[in-house]
Amino acid sequence: MAKSNYQPDLVLRELATVLSRLDAAEVYDVFQAILTSREREKIALRWKLVCLLEKGITQREIAARLGISLCKITRGSHELKFGPAAFRKAVRHAVEKKEK
Repeated sequence: MAKSNYQPDLVLRELATVLSRLDAAEVYDVFQAILTSREREKIALRWKLVCLLEKGITQREIAARLGISLCKITRGSHELKFGPAAFRKAVRHAVEKKEK
């Protein structure tokens, strides 16, 4: 049997490159096409929780507002502290843009 050469990291980098060349409406359309409604919901929830953390909302308040576990929020908090700089910059930029 032939061995697969599928490399998720390379494919994600390819997707990131493609998405970086699109405008926001086009990226939204791509998300609608390739993600299930449940996947879109999960991504939106994770984005919302990291934005709330960036705004200084407590983990317990976020758990109550969004109806999610502290475990999920702790992971987002960890990424905001120790995750890739580009991720932290994106969240900070989103929060600053909303506050204006």
